[in-house]
Amino acid sequence: MAYRMNMPPKEAQASQKLFGTDGVRGKANVYPMTAEVAMQLGRALAFLIRNGPHRHRVIVGKDTRLSGYMLEQALAAGLTSMGVDVELVGPLPTPGISNITTSMRADAGAVISASHNPYEDNGIKFFWRDGFKLPDETEGKIEELVSSGSIDSIRPTATKIGRAFRMEDARGRYIVFLKATFPRELTLEGMTIVVDCANGAAYKTAPAVLEELGAKVIALGVQPDGKNINHKCGALYPENLAKAVVKHGAHLGIALDGDADRLIVVDEKGKVVDGDAIMAICTGELVARKQLKKKMLVATVMSNIGLERAVSRWGVKVARTRVGDRYVVDEMRRNGYNLGGEQSGHLIFLDHTTTGDGTLAALQLLAVMCRAGKPLSELASIFEPVPQTLLNVVVKQKKELGELPSVMKVIKHVEQRLGNSGRVLVRFSGTEPKARVLIEGEDAARNQAFAKEIADALSKALSV
Repeated sequence: MAYRMNMPPKEAQASQKLFGTDGVRGKANVYPMTAEVAMQLGRALAFLIRNGPHRHRVIVGKDTRLSGYMLEQALAAGLTSMGVDVELVGPLPTPGISNITTSMRADAGAVISASHNPYEDNGIKFFWRDGFKLPDETEGKIEELVSSGSIDSIRPTATKIGRAFRMEDARGRYIVFLKATFPRELTLEGMTIVVDCANGAAYKTAPAVLEELGAKVIALGVQPDGKNINHKCGALYPENLAKAVVKHGAHLGIALDGDADRLIVVDEKGKVVDGDAIMAICTGELVARKQLKKKMLVATVMSNIGLERAVSRWGVKVARTRVGDRYVVDEMRRNGYNLGGEQSGHLIFLDHTTTGDGTLAALQLLAVMCRAGKPLSELASIFEPVPQTLLNVVVKQKKELGELPSVMKVIKHVEQRLGNSGRVLVRFSGTEPKARVLIEGEDAARNQAFAKEIADALSKALSV
């Protein structure tokens, strides 16, 4: 099968030096994640959202990283310096910022977070007034405004300068929204749920939602100190969650990442359930309730071919996109689909929200469990994955694969040996200095050997 690349065209690379696949990201207080750049980004966003003489407003939230204080104030300063008011909501999941942006009829939303990255990193990403992430073209305009200095002379004075306010009830608003996505006729009473919030943005919201819906909640990763976000906890480290599920005899475990836009699920036996299995389960439920639009599920190139086999029993087809939940959402909006996601745990229920939401996705899964009256392990058995091997290769530079003949030679050789029984996917991470090599085929040992061949070639070509 043909390989795919996750590198934008050269023209886009030249014009977009700040934005990656999920906003601007890097080590905090080192370019581009400095207070100076944050202020410039705020000024550029403010310039773009102005559409009349009325006062404009932007919602600004963050996760629990120490550097969030610095970047929050800098971003707010940039926005207010252009005459835009700012509502500071403090630590709140990324999807919560999207939700508050739309419910408050704000002009835009901004999230200060580096998602699953370690606490030393941080990032900034924006939502438009409709709650969706900015398209590439709009990010390109912000990039141009920052680099050109064309708006440096715009300096409102006197009463035209913006103001910053602290929104005290943002968390409560978001909790009410999440609860409303869970069917009113159902309850979580009698269920024990372990939730690991990664010491991140959902450390108060996720346990509260589950408890208010009736569950007995065992909460992990709910003591953020600015440095322990994602540290041996949350979606990246489900081992502790699995142990807690078995220890407490819980019905399932839910692990969120630092900004709570994705989740990893553990069944009652302490086994991690593949993200593709969760998508298959939710697809079956929507089909049964005649709510899956156009009998289509949207996934990325990373999803296992076993997902297509699982949903085909209901006559559902899978549309694949490049990696990144924003591209999944773009495909859904463009064609009128309402369910999509990534194997990594980003699940998008477009009938409820505009972006990936780990807590909301968990609620939709719990609703299926309540209606079916079956344990998660049984529900997940509808998905049988084809063996996959994924290797991450640290690289010092990123180039289009077509510019690496030695790597291309190995890729083509592996593809020939796999034939039609498997596939090769090689892509560069949009958020880390890594190349990712995915091999899918019926023989796991063979997959591992093939992946190592390509990884070694990449390392040799891009490590200098």
